[in-house]
Amino acid sequence: MKRSIPLLIALSLVFAACGSNAEETTTTTSTTIAVAAETTTTSTSTTTTTTPLPPGPGSPLTGLESEYPDQLDRRVIAIKIDNHANARPQSGLETAAAVYELPVEASLTRFIALFHDQDSTYVGPNRSGRPTDPTLVKPLGATFVISGAQPWVQSVINNYDVDWFGEVRGPSFRISTRRAPHNLYLNTFLVRAEADRRGFPDDPPPDMFTWGEFPADAEPATEIFFDWTSVTKITWKWNGSGYERYLGENSHNWIAEDGGTTGPIEMDTLIVIYASRYTASGSTGSAVPAMDAVGTGVVQVFSEGKVVEGTWSRESADELFVLTNDDGSTLEVPPGRPWINIFPDNRTVTW
Repeated sequence: MKRSIPLLIALSLVFAACGSNAEETTTTTSTTIAVAAETTTTSTSTTTTTTPLPPGPGSPLTGLESEYPDQLDRRVIAIKIDNHANARPQSGLETAAAVYELPVEASLTRFIALFHDQDSTYVGPNRSGRPTDPTLVKPLGATFVISGAQPWVQSVINNYDVDWFGEVRGPSFRISTRRAPHNLYLNTFLVRAEADRRGFPDDPPPDMFTWGEFPADAEPATEIFFDWTSVTKITWKWNGSGYERYLGENSHNWIAEDGGTTGPIEMDTLIVIYASRYTASGSTGSAVPAMDAVGTGVVQVFSEGKVVEGTWSRESADELFVLTNDDGSTLEVPPGRPWINIFPDNRTVTW
């Protein structure tokens, strides 16, 4: 089936330039610390009719019972991840609790990986911020980590009152096996320590969505094609327990710090937030693509090999996305690790 959403009226923003670029580049060595692996959900087959809620403390970002309940009462770390061909395979996406994907320039996309009750010593490659980013991490109270940003983009992030920092000694380090700018990595344990040093709040996030059961009669959707741009075309394939990500015919893999351990990127749930794409710019520097993810629009939720369509809404960037069914009732998202696509509403998703 095919869904095509009409293009909304494009918006334009002009932001005053201020501030300076990211902090000095520093080369350090990656610290070896045991990584807390993220709990993943399983589904029995495409005929699964319900997803029971967990019996213990649930993660606000996944709705799953946390393997590390003593780590729930703390901040979210949000890390901007490169998606250039020279940045693949990436690291840390396999342990992130949730991931945002959204367009950038050159017909590419980038990711924001969210870490809460789990951490990783090796996440990257880390890249620069864009004006839509703070509108996504603000409702979670997250500490946002980027490689840097144009001065006017830094001003946008600051105007949303988002706590952030760029490349800095300690949590950031460069690896020798890749060339800049695709070689900057992060240790989220040390990111937390840096956030503490800067006095950033350490408050836990609210529930990202309303977690609950998927309709038993939801439409089947086992292979979903995302026509992001003329260059970026992604397929997610249901394997009976989750959705695997493909670049063309090839699996999109992650790679561990040891350089030998690898595997496919797999998520439990795909959420598609259709939003208007526009061009944002400041008084100096270059213009960049941005997404208007405030207001209302169409949402699709893919889980358990099925799909439900409804409406997303929020009145400001301070709020989380509220998902509703066509009858106005709450659209519940099955517990699991979500991959949230902020998708241009003049492009199509097919299944």
